Amino acid sequence: MVVPVLNIHLFIHPLRTAALLPSDHRQYQKTVVMSSAESPRQESSMPPPASKIVLYSFWQSSCSWRVRFALNLKGLPYEYKSVNLAKGEQFSPEFEKLNPLHLIPVLVDGDVVVSDSLAILMYLEEKYPQNALLPADQRLKALNIQAASVVNSSIQPLHMLSILKLIEEKIGPAERLSWAQYNIEKGFDALEKLLKDSAAKYATGEELYMADVFLAPQIAVATGRFDIDMSKFPTLSKIFESCKALPEFQASLPERQPDAINLLRSRFLEHIYE
Repeated sequence: MVVPVLNIHLFIHPLRTAALLPSDHRQYQKTVVMSSAESPRQESSMPPPASKIVLYSFWQSSCSWRVRFALNLKGLPYEYKSVNLAKGEQFSPEFEKLNPLHLIPVLVDGDVVVSDSLAILMYLEEKYPQNALLPADQRLKALNIQAASVVNSSIQPLHMLSILKLIEEKIGPAERLSWAQYNIEKGFDALEKLLKDSAAKYATGEELYMADVFLAPQIAVATGRFDIDMSKFPTLSKIFESCKALPEFQASLPERQPDAINLLRSRFLEHIYE
């Protein structure tokens, strides 16, 4: 399946638009996302999931980005529901029932509700084993989980928007960027040392696994949002270059998500009619 891309670099999913869900005073944007790219990793033809997978996501969330990337790699169609963090939709009573921590992503698969990207990927790996994201080798499996956990627990939470706002309020705006850069580089330095002996094309060899799914979005955010110099981390840089060429990664890019497209479209129209 060919993924159509507009010449202004906005991605159009092979999707159908669905009606907005009603809620108490807000609405989630709801879109059905089919297989977003032909996968070079298709190892087996598994039947589609019996239940409909729903992903509560926000286009700028790197945690949601990991899950979108993983779903694409596994060839799993899913329904995309945008939770606009900028508007505080994560605090609605409807969303609180899904995750009392008010964080995304949240994945709903039938009667199963899972929050936290690492927990979601572990669930997907067990429920949908096609295109495995963990290797059979126990040492490499442990290494993948460890690397994913470093990103999930020791890097990304320290530059969440809520944390950066708190740093700015308590210490000052000048410390916001330096705080994020310090913690990202500390984590990247550890990952560089952890993976240097196992890395090849990807983090633990020639096959893409869970470590790569966590690393690629994190590196993209680190360079694009926090000006991290990746020349200090040659192993991680090589892994990122391998990942970013994949159609599954391209389809998961923030600017190619339905809520980003709608936001940019509305801004474009506002500019036209000013």
